[in-house]
Parts: sequence; C-alpha cells; structure tokens
Amino acid sequence: MPRAITRYVFWVDVFNRRVGRVVMLLIFVMIGLLLFASVSRTLFNRPLIWGIEVSQFLMASYYLLGGAYSMQMSAHVRMDLFYSRWSDRTRAIVDAVTVVLLFVFLGALLAGGISSTSYAIQYGETSYTSWSPPLAPIKIIMTIGILMMLLQSLSTFFKDVARALGEELE
Repeated sequence: MPRAITRYVFWVDVFNRRVGRVVMLLIFVMIGLLLFASVSRTLFNRPLIWGIEVSQFLMASYYLLGGAYSMQMSAHVRMDLFYSRWSDRTRAIVDAVTVVLLFVFLGALLAGGISSTSYAIQYGETSYTSWSPPLAPIKIIMTIGILMMLLQSLSTFFKDVARALGEELE
C-alpha cells in the first residue's frame, strides 16, 4: 500500500482509539448523574429537571463518539450465516464492498448532521422541555461522531483492500 494510505490508517486509528478510550469514561459520569438524580428525587423530594436530559446527551455522545472505536475493535454486531466459513481473502472483499455502502449511509448522515447543526447554531435551537437547553452542542458532537465514523470506515476499507491483496495494514 502507498505510504500516504499507511499513514492515514495509522493516524485515524490512533485518533479514534484515544477518543474512544476517553469516551468510555462517560458511562461513569452518566451513572453518577442518574444516581444523583434518583437520590435527589427520592430522598430529598427535589427532582432535577435537567438530569434525564443531560444523561441522554451523555449517552448520545457516548455512542456517537465511540462508534469509530467500536468499528476499529470489530465490536459491531455482524450477521454471520456464511461469513465464518469464508476464507480471509473472501471476507476482506465482502467487507470492502459493504464498507462502500456504509460510506453512502454515513455521507447522508453527515450531510444531515451538518445541516441540522448549522440550523441549531444559526437560530439558537433549544429543546422543547422545561429546562430548554441549547441543542447546538449535542448536534456538533453528533456531526463530529459521524465524521469520525466515516474516517474510520475509510481506514477499514483500506485495511480490507490490503487484506484482499495479501498484505496487512495495522
């Protein structure tokens, strides 16, 4: 594989691995927040109007920013009727073809994310809850997460092509 592709794969994988490992810690922040909200509501009769919504934002950040890391670790669910019986080369070819379909899907998501984010920033869009937080920050995170997934998909595509050609990219 050309050096530019090798460097691309290396840097995208390093970046997504680091972000993914940091984002994994958000689960503990979310657990702490939900525990605090539950204790506040049951013991002190003071429900938090922002607790559930912030935990939803944290969960969305958790899976959107962690998606690329998940893909890198091959942790996404795969329907395996024939896949395990195929040779490594056949798997690489099929994976490369399906990643191209993923590019189309993620491209559409990214276009929608950019449009939605620019709308939220331009018009100061807020949530329709009593707390009414601005939606631009979570939409920015959403768009970044989709972009990271798209970059990781391209990295995965290059790895699959290399495997199909009998090389290894790591």
